[in-house]
Amino acid sequence: MHVIKIENSVELQEVRELAVKIWNDHYPSVIGQEQVDYMLGRMYNLDSLKEQFESGDIFYLLVEGDKKLGFASITQHDNGSWFLNKLYVETKEHRRGLGGFLLEALIKNHDIKLMRLQVNRQNYKAINFYFKRGFVIERVADFDIGDGYFMNDFVMVRAI
Repeated sequence: MHVIKIENSVELQEVRELAVKIWNDHYPSVIGQEQVDYMLGRMYNLDSLKEQFESGDIFYLLVEGDKKLGFASITQHDNGSWFLNKLYVETKEHRRGLGGFLLEALIKNHDIKLMRLQVNRQNYKAINFYFKRGFVIERVADFDIGDGYFMNDFVMVRAI
């Protein structure tokens, strides 16, 4: 098992493919299929991923053998503060410690003193995953993402 840093925007196609699979497996029961389709179309199309990459988001793939099992992206803010934009592992691979492995790899690869993230308030598996890794809820926030859709999230934080 290892983590590969994405070095160019061409490799983002693999992130897109994983996102489509993971989101369609996991999120319809959390936010509904219509919002899943909207968010995939808005935030995970190749142009959007390239824009995220070019604006400073750092992407990683989680790989076992020749199989891509997950991905993550982080953004540096200031003085060791980072934002975890994405951390996803294929649903059928959950409970193998892969998400924790990926998260710890991000922390080891960067000078992270504080990490924040957003997680849907109905995504209990993810919330519990982050609690177990030392994150706490900093605040509740609703983010308007357009077309009548909202991300109803917890903002969570962890000091490293």
